Formats: sequence, C-alpha cells, structure tokens
Amino acid sequence: MKVSTDQRHNARKVALCAIFSFLFSDIDNETIAQFAISTLSCGDVDLELAKELVSGVEKNNTQIDDIIRKSAPEWPLEKVSKVDLVILRIAIYELLYGKEIPDKVAIDEAVELAKEFGNDTSSKFVNGVLGNVMELYKPTV
Repeated sequence: MKVSTDQRHNARKVALCAIFSFLFSDIDNETIAQFAISTLSCGDVDLELAKELVSGVEKNNTQIDDIIRKSAPEWPLEKVSKVDLVILRIAIYELLYGKEIPDKVAIDEAVELAKEFGNDTSSKFVNGVLGNVMELYKPTV
C-alpha cells in the first residue's frame, strides 16, 4: 500500500473520488475536488496532477470507454463496478493520453487504488484489463 504522504498517489485518490462523484451528480470539478480532499483526509496532494487526471478523463471519456470495451469484451461497461471503471479510466488516461510516466507506474497505481477502494477481485480485474490495453494499444517494438 502506498504511503499517505505520496502526493501523486493522493492526487489519484482525489481524482478517483471526483470522477466517481460525477457519475452521480452535476457538481463542478473544483467543488468535487475540494470535497474529495476533505473527505479522504489524504494529506498532501499534487493538485495539478489531480486536475489533469479529472479533466483528461472527462475530455477523453468516450475514447477511453471504447478502449475498455475492446480490452474487456466479456464485461459490458454497465456490468463493471463503478469504482473499477473509474480506476480503469484514470489508468488508461495516464497510459495513453497523459504526461509521460512509466507504464509500470500507471498500472501499479491503478492496482493499488483497486486494492484500497475496490472489492476482493478488483485488483486482478484492473490488472488484467490494463494488460490487455498494453497488448492492444502499446505493443512492444
């Protein structure tokens, strides 16, 4: 499990909470981000990263969901746990659209979030889908 003082991990937790909240409300990004920070009590947060993740997922949501559909064809999006879906959206954004971070870091972070916020099988599911994403969209040379 990540240390609670890891600003970038905390940013991903805030983004997870904010994006998850969008599924159920129309509150603006800034209000939800502040709510997530206060609710999670997660310490120092890289707010720039949190904002990038939230806006990046929001902007690329349609394409990201298409990638999830192709990477987990046996799992219709409406059958995927909402928490797992948001974790996948964040990870895929980081893998394919975000600033350069190592692929392994994006996948490890997603698995950690799944362990922390998902159910007993979330981390395996997230890891498997992201493995398929890597095979389909980032083949090795």
